[in-house]
Amino acid sequence: MVTSTKVDAAEAGRWGEDVRSDLHVSFEPRTSGGIEIELESRVAPYYGNAIRAQAQEVLAALEVVHARVHIHDAGALPFVIAARIEAAVRRAGLGVGRRALPERISLPTPSARDRLRRSRLYLPGTEPKYFINAGLHGPDAIILDLEDSVHPAEKDAARILVRNALRAVDFGTAEPRTGRHVAERMVRINQLPLGLADLDEIVPEGPDVILIPKVESADQVVEVERRAAEIQAEHGLDRALWLMPILESALGIENAFAIATASKQTVALTIGLEDYTADLGAVKTPEGQESLYARMRLVNAAHAAGVQAIDSVYGDVADMEGLRRWGQASRALGFEGMGCIHPLQIAVIHQAFAPSSEEIDKALKIVAAYEEAQQRGLGVVSLGSKMIDPPVVHRALRLVDRARAMGLLETTSP
Repeated sequence: MVTSTKVDAAEAGRWGEDVRSDLHVSFEPRTSGGIEIELESRVAPYYGNAIRAQAQEVLAALEVVHARVHIHDAGALPFVIAARIEAAVRRAGLGVGRRALPERISLPTPSARDRLRRSRLYLPGTEPKYFINAGLHGPDAIILDLEDSVHPAEKDAARILVRNALRAVDFGTAEPRTGRHVAERMVRINQLPLGLADLDEIVPEGPDVILIPKVESADQVVEVERRAAEIQAEHGLDRALWLMPILESALGIENAFAIATASKQTVALTIGLEDYTADLGAVKTPEGQESLYARMRLVNAAHAAGVQAIDSVYGDVADMEGLRRWGQASRALGFEGMGCIHPLQIAVIHQAFAPSSEEIDKALKIVAAYEEAQQRGLGVVSLGSKMIDPPVVHRALRLVDRARAMGLLETTSP
C-alpha cells in the first residue's frame, strides 16, 4: 500500500459555467489522516453519498490511503468520475501500474470487415458530454479522438477517459427499419510513437477500429499491428481489431498501396485533407481540386488492396448543401464514406452515399437477368437487347448488397 511516498498535488478534469457531464478533481497526497473528500455539486443532496463512495472505491483501487480530494462536479457519470480521479492520482505520481476500471457493459458483436462506414462521427476525447448520446444520432461509427482535438497537456487524461467510455458507454440506438443499430467504435490514437502508449489503455477494452494518424510508411502500420496483437495476447483477447491508416502528407499518398497492404487487419484507408493541403502549401477549398489527385490515388490504392476508401471530413458544418455535393462527388470517385464533425451532418452524408431509386431498379434488373442466365446454364447475360459484361454484373451485385445494408431494400428482395 502507498502510505508515505512524497509526491506533489495534482488536478484533472474541468469545471465552469459551460462545463457539463464532467468534473474537476484536486488531489493532495498526505502521509497520514486517511481519505478526506470535499464535494461541490448541484446534485449533492441526491447523489453526494454515491459520488463520495465511488471516490473512495477508486482511490482504494489505486492503493491510495491518505489524501485530501476536492471534487467539483458538473453532472459527471460514474465512468467520468473514475477517469478524472485516476488521472489526478497518476499525475501526482501515485497509482503506478494500477487502474480503477468502471463496470463493463456487454460488448457489441465484433465489427465485420466490410460493414457500412458511410459516416464516422468525431468525438473529442476530453469531452464526455458528447459521448453519451453520440449513438442516438445513428452514425455508422463514432471516433473517440485522442489526437488533434486533445491539447498536449491533456493526452494522459483523455486516454483514461476514452478507455472508460469504451467500457461503460453504449453507442447504440434503435432504428425503425433495421432494428437496433450499434455504431462501430473507433479510436484515433496519437501519432507514433505516442500512439503506442494509447494502445496500452485502449486495446484491452475491445474497440473495433484503431485509426492511425499521419501514416507515411508501411512500417508504421506494422508497428501498430504488432503492439496491438501483443496486448491482445497479454489479455487473452481474440476479438477482431481492425486498422484504418490516415494519409495526411504527400509522402503518405505516394506510399498508399504499400500502406494499404501492410497488414491483413487493415479494412480502410482514409485521408486527412487539412494536413495534406498544409503539406502541399495549398489552400483547402470547398471544391477540392487541390486534393483531387491525392483522393483518387487513395481510392485506387484502396481498391487495389481490397479495402474501403473513406474520404475526409467536410469542415463547414453550416453548409449542408456543400456537404451534400462533396459527399455525392466522393461517392462518384469511389469513396464509400467520409468523416463528420457534427451530428447534423450524418443524415446528409447517408443520403449522399445512398444509391438512387433508379440505380437500385437498374441493378435489380441486372441481378435478375444474371440469376436467370445462371439457372439456364448460359455464359452470357443479356438485359433486353444489351449484353451485360461480368464487371457490370459484379457492380450491380455490390450495389444491391449495399442498398440492403442501408435499409433501402428488404432482405428478401432478389
